[in-house]
Amino acid sequence: MAVAPAFAPTFAPVMRAVSAGVLVLLLLLAGFVFVHAALRALAALFDLPEQARRWRTQQKERAMHAALLDALAQLNAGRFLRARKSAQAVLAQEKSLAAAGEPPAYGSQIRGLAHLLAAESAQALQDKASRDEHLRDALAQATARPVATGTQQVQEGALLRAASWALQDRDPQAAMGWLAGLPQGAARRTLALRIKLKAARQARESAEALDTARLLAKHRAFSPMAAQSIVRGLAVDLLNGAHDTAQLQRAWDSLEPAERQMPELAIHAAQRITALGGDAFLARAWLLPVWEQQAALGDSLRVKLVRALEAGLDSIDGAWLARIEAAHQNNPRDATLQYLAGMACMKRQLWGKAQQLLTHAALGLQDMGLHRNAWCALALLAEQRGDERAAADAWKRAAQA
Repeated sequence: MAVAPAFAPTFAPVMRAVSAGVLVLLLLLAGFVFVHAALRALAALFDLPEQARRWRTQQKERAMHAALLDALAQLNAGRFLRARKSAQAVLAQEKSLAAAGEPPAYGSQIRGLAHLLAAESAQALQDKASRDEHLRDALAQATARPVATGTQQVQEGALLRAASWALQDRDPQAAMGWLAGLPQGAARRTLALRIKLKAARQARESAEALDTARLLAKHRAFSPMAAQSIVRGLAVDLLNGAHDTAQLQRAWDSLEPAERQMPELAIHAAQRITALGGDAFLARAWLLPVWEQQAALGDSLRVKLVRALEAGLDSIDGAWLARIEAAHQNNPRDATLQYLAGMACMKRQLWGKAQQLLTHAALGLQDMGLHRNAWCALALLAEQRGDERAAADAWKRAAQA
């Protein structure tokens, strides 16, 4: 029979004490959990009205944002009445939230965009009174809270749209005024420059339009060929706006070096100064870069160049005669150069050589104007030497041309 250890009677009270302590801890833990759960339940119960309020606010904000998106979609789809109605619904919902003391986030930006959408719809509907009212309200949102998120962009957008609407109303001065309100950085954006270019062209401010077109070309707003064509056209308008030789000289000097190298511009400038009774030497100086590349010009430009030079042959100097003679010798079968050389010889009273060159030129010229002028010159030469039959035949051929 086994004998129990001597310490067994002392171990049992310790075990009972430990068990009692554990039980107390478990009871305390259970009580804490119960109290915590009860407090959470009470907090949730008391928070139900606040949660309901937040849920209602969230639903209103979602409806407002949905109306804003609908206004934009309807505007892009060309349904302007519906777009304006949706934009007005956005404004009404935002006002309701603000009145309830629950203004939405980015409220100023939303109001500004809604006013802009409503104004754009009114512009499409030719409702200028409503358009101007919404435009003022959109700008007022930006000026009321200039540091609010997005309001500066809304203001810039409103100014750009106002300038565009002014162009549609054929009021370029008003468009320029709206653009003047833009910050310096925004005024140099491609969209603003495009509007400025259109406004300047409508106002017939050729110098301003040309400067703007140059900036757009540097920003690569056009293809290279389109940019060159636009700049060339505006430069022609600038030259046409000169009413005397001094204005024409200033206009020519205001052109950039690359622009003065354009054959069309140089020829047009030479023709303008001749028409204004200006200095033929100056006209030939403008034409010299074009003459140096005349072999690469198209037929129409070469004809214009010859006509521009022909207008100043009365005062042509030896240097230009040498240039014309050298060009003719390098390309003796070119009827256009034969015509120019023949007319130059005629002005210098070299009758025989002039008749020879003009006779060959008259047979090969494709341009009807030069063809007729060649036969007229041959008729005058025939009359000068007393050959009435040849003169009559030349006049007949000139009339037929």
